[in-house]
Amino acid sequence: MRELRVAESAGFCFGVQRSVEMAEKLLGAGPCLSLGQLIHNEDVVRALCEKGMRVVDSPEEVRPGERVLIRAHGVAESVYETLRAAGAEVTDATCPKVKAIHTIVRRAREEGRFVIVIGMRQHPEVAAICGWCGEHAVFENRQELQEWLDSNPSFWEKPIRVVVQTTQTRGNFNECCELIKKRCTNAEISDTICLATFTRQEEAERLASDCDAMVVIGGRHSANSVHLAQICREHCEAVQFIERTDELDLQALKGAAVVGLTAGASTPAWIIKEVRNKMSDEIKDEIKVEEPAAEKEMSFDEMLEETLKPIYNGDKVKGVVVAITGTEISVDLGTKQTGVIPAEEFTEDGTKLEDAVKVGDVIEAVVVRVNDVEGVVTLSKKRLDAAKVWNDVEAAVEDGTVMEGVVTEDNKGGVVVSVKGIRVFVPASQTDLPREAPMSDLLKKTVRLKITEVNKARKRVVGSIRRVAQAERRERTEAIWNEIEVGKKYHGVVKSLTSYGAFVDIGGIDGMVHVSELSWGRIHQPSEVVSVGDEIDVYVINFDREKRKISLGYKDPEGNPWTQFTSRYAVGDIASVKVVKLMPFGAFAEVLPGVDGLIHISQIANRRIGKPEDVLTVGDVVDAKITAIDEEKHKISLSIRALSAPAPVAAPVEEKEVVEDEEPADDALVYEVSADGTATGVAPGTEE
Repeated sequence: MRELRVAESAGFCFGVQRSVEMAEKLLGAGPCLSLGQLIHNEDVVRALCEKGMRVVDSPEEVRPGERVLIRAHGVAESVYETLRAAGAEVTDATCPKVKAIHTIVRRAREEGRFVIVIGMRQHPEVAAICGWCGEHAVFENRQELQEWLDSNPSFWEKPIRVVVQTTQTRGNFNECCELIKKRCTNAEISDTICLATFTRQEEAERLASDCDAMVVIGGRHSANSVHLAQICREHCEAVQFIERTDELDLQALKGAAVVGLTAGASTPAWIIKEVRNKMSDEIKDEIKVEEPAAEKEMSFDEMLEETLKPIYNGDKVKGVVVAITGTEISVDLGTKQTGVIPAEEFTEDGTKLEDAVKVGDVIEAVVVRVNDVEGVVTLSKKRLDAAKVWNDVEAAVEDGTVMEGVVTEDNKGGVVVSVKGIRVFVPASQTDLPREAPMSDLLKKTVRLKITEVNKARKRVVGSIRRVAQAERRERTEAIWNEIEVGKKYHGVVKSLTSYGAFVDIGGIDGMVHVSELSWGRIHQPSEVVSVGDEIDVYVINFDREKRKISLGYKDPEGNPWTQFTSRYAVGDIASVKVVKLMPFGAFAEVLPGVDGLIHISQIANRRIGKPEDVLTVGDVVDAKITAIDEEKHKISLSIRALSAPAPVAAPVEEKEVVEDEEPADDALVYEVSADGTATGVAPGTEE
């Protein structure tokens, strides 16, 4: 074994990490129960039990007042009812992705749809999903599904909803879906495979294809771990599926030049680290052939000889600080010479000398110059630290460690990042900057990056900021999709504007605010309200997980103009209104910004007029009486005539003409008001 490649996505997924953190928080306030094993990892469960968690197998075991944690796999709907009836205090750690499946199948039940679940029949996640269904069936693979469909042709035309266990393989799900689409004419399919699971499986497939052997770490009962091992075996002949370090067979890896390492979503980081370290040590053993012999107790003669050993430039030595002055630190090396380190090596970054080193500290350093005449050896801790950093940088290439540094230089080709004093070049394509952005935008900024290439002989190190940024974006995206719900609020940044709305980044995902959701008032372009780069608060109106679309709202629901109008005015009130539009049948007037009312032509004056513009002009502000309000359709009728003095008595002939040609319409409601407050309508008697 000469090379070890570790999967970036190995270890706890979002849902598992969340449930473990909730358990630890709950235990911080005292003992609690877990309904079934919290996650499929015995070491993690054992550690939680040692802190006071007790695992029970059924809700009937829970006593009144006990605190119960619902595990990441979720439980059936009836279990919640049993726990509530028992008077238990419930904390729900169900993975949000699993919760989403419960919602899907519950709606299918309400719609009368038959539910098909693709997954492992005995897995607790699948059992919980079934507990939210009506009529349903579970199938583990295409063969089972085909046999059932062949035997039940009556289901081919029935309404069906298809969901899949979050940790299923993409290949198995696609095979089943292909069969369902061919046979069933009224099937709706929901792809509920977890994004983290899909990413982990894709990465395992790539690793297995490129490696001579694979090691998969995970629980025997962990579905996602079992599937990882299955995928690896499809692309690599030598695969070890282990739960912990002591199960690792290093002998079986002897003939493999490149070995890949991945882990299931329930595997804690410390187990992955133990396995990785054990494999890394084996690599070092093969390269170095043998390790130094174990230390043994030395005799007086041997210790004397040790003190007389010559020291040469470049040697690495260890000693104890025996004295500190303003200019140097004296170190006892156990030899006839005294080691001296310049004090400036400890204070270059502004640190006080007394804070950096103390008498009695054990220090490692490299020999810079030997003066046998004076019996002094000049040492440098700084050079040794730099050498250690090189080792860290070289190791970072193998294990994918994320490092941090400050951007110190820029040029057309990229930027230079100082990582613990080592110059790391990041090509422009790996900076994660937009194409048009200048490299200088990164100057003096602290960045996180992965080391991709090291050539110590040429002092060349290459890194990538983009790889880390992409991984972090994936994590943020997964977190948002796992927790998103209608009404949830986000603080976002406007990324772009179109004629129909604004796209807002809410933390790795763009959602769209339609132009009608930007303002309660009338606007023609989104740019009238927001600009690119603006930071705004938005809320979720609706979303589509399958199509990865999110609709956002920006206008404050509490600022609804109609709500403001109804709380301020009632029928019979007098309002000062502004004429905004003239029509043949009357005039529209703004009562409040975003709320218009209609003054019918018969209600403009206390005399007969030919057209509204004979009396009114757009922009006029007049007093009008509110004569009718339609709460359901958001309609308002106004009257200026109701506030005017009665018209003089007319001649009999003229009075007869008025009776024949004009009818009062005090309470006429003849127009529509849209959701944004815009009113439209037609004159009475002209409707088709």
